[in-house]
Amino acid sequence: MSTLAHLNFVGDSIIGADVNVEADAVIANHYNERRNREIRVYIRGQEIRSGVEKFGAVIGDHCRLGANAVLSPGTVLEPNAVVSRLALVNQAPE
Repeated sequence: MSTLAHLNFVGDSIIGADVNVEADAVIANHYNERRNREIRVYIRGQEIRSGVEKFGAVIGDHCRLGANAVLSPGTVLEPNAVVSRLALVNQAPE
């Protein structure tokens, strides 16, 4: 079972088992600031085009996401990943 604290936003994401998301964390699912808003996922250096403009993250089993952390659209967290409080994870090139 995964747990989400209060005041989180989790947009259009795939979340594994035993994931803990602390308070005020954000899993963003849309780029407002880009002209090309298609979400692209990067796994082991390979770009995968999603074909959609709204997609959050893929979070593996047993991950931990600290309070006020932000995952950008298309983020992939491998199992057992830990994201520190206040961290920004952006795997896509600008």
